[in-house]
Amino acid sequence: FSSVAMPQSLDFSQALSEIEGMGGRGSNLQEMRVRPLAKRRVDMYSFCNPSGFQRSPYLSARGNFANIFQGSTEEGYKAYHADKYDEDKNPDGIINFGTSENKLCFDLMSKRLTQADMNLMDPSLLQYPDWKGHLFLREEVARFLTYYCKAPAPLKAENVIVLNGCGSLFSALATVLCDPGEAVLIATPFYGGITQSVFLYGNVKLVYVYLDSKITGTCTRPFQLTVEKLEKALQDARAEGVTVRALILLNPQNPLGDIYSLSELRDYLEFAKRHELHVIVDEIYMLSVFDESATFHSVLGMDRLPDPQRTHVMWGITKDFAVSGIRFGTLYTENQDVANAVASLCYFHGVCGPVQHKVAQLLRDRGKSVAPYWINQVYLRANHARLKAAHTYVTDELKTLGVPFLNRNAGFFVWIDFRKYLKTGSFEEELLLWKRFLDNKVLLSCGKAFECSEPGWFRIIFADKTHRLQLGMQRIRKVLEEREQEILAEEKEQPCQSDQDGKADSTDEVIFVSRHQDPTCASSSSLGDLIGLLQQQMRSSDWLQKNTAEQLA
Repeated sequence: FSSVAMPQSLDFSQALSEIEGMGGRGSNLQEMRVRPLAKRRVDMYSFCNPSGFQRSPYLSARGNFANIFQGSTEEGYKAYHADKYDEDKNPDGIINFGTSENKLCFDLMSKRLTQADMNLMDPSLLQYPDWKGHLFLREEVARFLTYYCKAPAPLKAENVIVLNGCGSLFSALATVLCDPGEAVLIATPFYGGITQSVFLYGNVKLVYVYLDSKITGTCTRPFQLTVEKLEKALQDARAEGVTVRALILLNPQNPLGDIYSLSELRDYLEFAKRHELHVIVDEIYMLSVFDESATFHSVLGMDRLPDPQRTHVMWGITKDFAVSGIRFGTLYTENQDVANAVASLCYFHGVCGPVQHKVAQLLRDRGKSVAPYWINQVYLRANHARLKAAHTYVTDELKTLGVPFLNRNAGFFVWIDFRKYLKTGSFEEELLLWKRFLDNKVLLSCGKAFECSEPGWFRIIFADKTHRLQLGMQRIRKVLEEREQEILAEEKEQPCQSDQDGKADSTDEVIFVSRHQDPTCASSSSLGDLIGLLQQQMRSSDWLQKNTAEQLA
């Protein structure tokens, strides 16, 4: 994806002409950064394969563009579905650590969704609803968000709109807040599906706020978003004639797993207010914070919003309730103009009546107390425990391998630093490593898919069953060990060349910090990580089994 999805005057026909002229070439990050924003062409390298491209006579320019809009994420997803791992039927198939799904709670959700109260079939459910969603559902969503977002006052059903997923919400909001060619601001790395949502439908650009892993200045953690970085990206865009209408915030952040503090959220919202920007806050992983040491703050829980008429909050059941196959997302906005404009698009993105009933029943499950009983006492308790155990297993394996990562406590993913396995440190080399994982039947997501500014970062999904995690990590270990041997062999052949200039130390202590620590705490953090690594090595070794107290005696 390009730094700005399209130059201001570029249409789909012009974009296709550029693809045809690329001949398989893509722009590297440095070239993209130095080129003026308003003149940057579409960077097709990261989401389509222009080699051999032929324009279809059956499609419009927009249709042709959509037809080839794909990247490593889409390529890997197709490969996975063609060769899906199955313990019995296809044990050599692809294990999917690339798609952000929670596969740990099918037992809980299948039982709940098949209970008697879910199976109502009322005439109204088979007829056209209010396009915002049935009132009974919007009332339930308002009560649910009031409780879990810790809203200072009850939220109102009139401010709730229901669509078939948060992707549709991004598309609708981009369409009603921006004119074609205008832009929204977003920090990288970010969930790449947003590009498809805002660009393919509404021809709305993305202006990137580039974050990196370095700890400098006011940054106390890797990939930290600051108001200074927001200001610079906005001013650079405006200086080159790009009109920015909105800011997108992901909280918890995908793929980093960061949770923004209350003061950070306030700073971001105040920044947006100063510049009259709408703020779209995606809180889709709100209830997937699985460690008690981490605290999530919803924008809806703030005592006072700096600009309530330009603040719009999204949530859905896909992630937090482990049902990615049920397309349901909800928007909360106090701006009735925005609400009505989005509702007019719900005709294309509606949720069917029977599903609206099931979701309402799921959210209202208050059972034995005033607070939601099944959700709190059964589902969330089990889900958080399972997420934590799976996260611990994967991160322990990474520590054993000596692979740095960001150790966070939210979402289903770990942001991993594989830079030491890249000889030249390029995105082309990153893609080759990604393909090598796929050839070894494990699907990961590479950093380019999230527009990461540094080649070599990958996202792994850990919310999976133990046997798949074990086998998937074995396949990852195999690839990394082979790659390590290759690099060592290459260095022996060319001992005078150094490829480490400008590359961050892969053992940098900040990568193993579990919370947002000040660098002054680094020494204690490193000691703790060393102890954890030794413990893991002891657990994974058979020395203790072979040398019991009885045998030693």
